[in-house]
Amino acid sequence: MSPTDRPVPSRHGAGYRPSRGPRQSLTGLFGWIGDHVRGFHAALGLFLTLGLVVVALALLLFVGTAALVAEGATQRFDQSILLWLDARSTPRLDTAAVQLTALGSIYVTVPVAIIASILFWETRHRYSAGLLWISLGGGWLLSSLLKAVFARPRPDIFEWRVAYAGDSSYPSGHSLSAMVLYATLAYLTVRLESTRLAKGLTVATFAAVILVVGVSRAYLGVHYPSDVIGGFLVGFAWATICALGIEAIRYFRTRAPAVAIHEKDLDRGVLPETPPR
Repeated sequence: MSPTDRPVPSRHGAGYRPSRGPRQSLTGLFGWIGDHVRGFHAALGLFLTLGLVVVALALLLFVGTAALVAEGATQRFDQSILLWLDARSTPRLDTAAVQLTALGSIYVTVPVAIIASILFWETRHRYSAGLLWISLGGGWLLSSLLKAVFARPRPDIFEWRVAYAGDSSYPSGHSLSAMVLYATLAYLTVRLESTRLAKGLTVATFAAVILVVGVSRAYLGVHYPSDVIGGFLVGFAWATICALGIEAIRYFRTRAPAVAIHEKDLDRGVLPETPPR
């Protein structure tokens, strides 16, 4: 063996194994799915199904925090925030909060999803349009399920500033829906933008919308702050799974060449393209 052929000892020491980051783990998951499922749509469907299962399992871990809510351990924190908001209420803020909270309601999220879907469809990003609806529909399912499980009564710290608020309080359905829709929409939009300024403005705009929806729910008195936080956490987890669906489409696209006809710009994204196993 010549000197140039000798193996170079690792500076990390024998037995070192490089850690698997999020990208490698995601690619590994895609590889596992590819080994066990045939077909493009079956692979994509299994990824999203596993994503929903992962979110559901995460919610089981989240039950520990929710138990604190049920036992009243967060009540002091919740009441102090609500009383602080109530002390700063004005008629003008009341009107603004009613308008802003609608951004997380079904009367706004559905039209926004329809308009975005039309734009995605017409610009040949049809899988992005589908993922947007999967995200929103899954968010509704998770919200309904969690509200039924926890059945937390609405706050009665002060008189509500809206005429009606239905079902239970935990988690905040408006906050969850806002996070799911606008976070998914932000990801699908940002990946198509070419400048950092455009990406930054897009993320900042959608983040501001999500935040004001959550704050407005507490300000109006129909949700505890912990309800809003719970909605944000659950919504972010599911939105992340759905947004990464575009990476699954990229990974498995060789199984269905026609995918490129329906979804442009598949070379753009956070993960380098890796051929399936």
